[in-house]
Amino acid sequence: MTDEPLDLDSHRGMSEKKAVDLRRALAEAESHARELRERQAVLEAHLLANAADSWPEAAAKARYLLNIYAASLSEQDTRHRELIAAVLADFSRLSGEG
Repeated sequence: MTDEPLDLDSHRGMSEKKAVDLRRALAEAESHARELRERQAVLEAHLLANAADSWPEAAAKARYLLNIYAASLSEQDTRHRELIAAVLADFSRLSGEG
């Protein structure tokens, strides 16, 4: 008996290896998605708890919300996408970023 771990993947057939790889990738993606949701919840709690002290801070909150809204739009909703892009460009221009 050895202390070396047994490589079970080397004993699997091609279809079993693909199934295992798929399960591992799915588990990793779900873990990343859960971590992202947790970070978003922390950020949103911070945004709710703290009033903006300046127009740039208020614009940063609005950018966040506009980006969430834009992500939910269908590809065909070009009018709203263009309006969001114009507002974000205005924020950049008025804040001296662009």
